[in-house]
Amino acid sequence: MVIYSVTANIEESIHDEWLVWIKLHIPKVLATGFFLKATFTKVLVEESMGGLTYSIQYLAHSKEALESYHKLHAAAIQAEGLQKFGDKMLAFRTELEWIDEFTVNAH
Repeated sequence: MVIYSVTANIEESIHDEWLVWIKLHIPKVLATGFFLKATFTKVLVEESMGGLTYSIQYLAHSKEALESYHKLHAAAIQAEGLQKFGDKMLAFRTELEWIDEFTVNAH
């Protein structure tokens, strides 16, 4: 499996509007059929550039699924955010290979 991580820094002036939008945007990405689930988190470290930072991690079925997403949907989906928020939202994307998962066993 592959994790597609999108980290976004949001200017405070658009934060509330962006938060409503992203909660509708994530299901659209999942609806493409290339991901199993998404995790939406807030970054707790304060950025020197200001604003609020969030991370969305999409779990893709495979590297091929992620490549298909990029070919078929990514440009249009990314353009939607750019058109709506312009330079008040700065995003960068990272692809991560899933190696293993460890949990604490409950006693």
